[in-house]
Amino acid sequence: MNNNSDHPPVIDYEGSDYQTSFWDEGGREYEDQSERIALKRLLPDQGNLLLEIGAGAGRNTPRYSGFQRVVLLDYSLTQLQQAQEHLGRSDRFIYVAGDVYRLPFVKDLFDGATMIRTLHHMKDPLASLRQVQRVLEPNSPFLLEYANKQNLKAILRYLLGQQEWNPFALEAVEFTDLNFDFHPKSIRKWLADAGFKLERQLTVSHFRINFLKKVIPTKVLVFLDSLFQPTGSWWQFSPSVFTRSLKNNSSPVKEAEGFFQCPSCGSSLPGHESQPDQLVCQSCAAVYPIQDGIYDFR
Repeated sequence: MNNNSDHPPVIDYEGSDYQTSFWDEGGREYEDQSERIALKRLLPDQGNLLLEIGAGAGRNTPRYSGFQRVVLLDYSLTQLQQAQEHLGRSDRFIYVAGDVYRLPFVKDLFDGATMIRTLHHMKDPLASLRQVQRVLEPNSPFLLEYANKQNLKAILRYLLGQQEWNPFALEAVEFTDLNFDFHPKSIRKWLADAGFKLERQLTVSHFRINFLKKVIPTKVLVFLDSLFQPTGSWWQFSPSVFTRSLKNNSSPVKEAEGFFQCPSCGSSLPGHESQPDQLVCQSCAAVYPIQDGIYDFR
């Protein structure tokens, strides 16, 4: 965990076996396949440059096949190394270790962004959403997934007196350190305040109950989940909600100047042709190393 006093703390999966223990061996095939369907429904058919925030070990990255290039951003260097081992090194993938509260990219750079299973670690969600809005081109899509505190299980537990926190209250609930569930109304307000126009909502993982996953075949649960996902347009009672929003900006699209931006002072960074192992800010002299093809802005 990063506890820099300049901005909210950031959870750090450095050295974690999250991909293996949670996804590969954790019995999450139903959730993974349900999320695949939601992404397919919300993603544009094609694009130039996508920012994947909280990319981890690259579980979802192959699903962004319509984009020519993908920037995988995560705070954990080891997670990005796992993604690099899985996806390989090519011009299509750019690996960046960085902080979502200080995104190291120039304004209006990307024509798409995703943040899947990441916002639930944000102590200041609005600040992170404003950063995403800054680096997106006008009218570009942003796909956000969040953990929904107003899910049916939480509601039943609250009504039966088995849970103290109120799932209908708008404030976030921190059920463990830097792990938050959010109310759908709060998410919609934050998206609007950050400069996004909400287009669509999908409810996902309706049947995230261990008993059901044990007795009902995964394919059946995934099929049923796919039928219920569109109900997110009317109500949100599933544990996971996917949203698609557009950067609410009518300004004409213009080519971004540069690519990387110094997260310390905000100046555009020069290329690394002269120093292939680092980027150096000409304004504040901050140095950002490049380790085995991974840019490190932490």
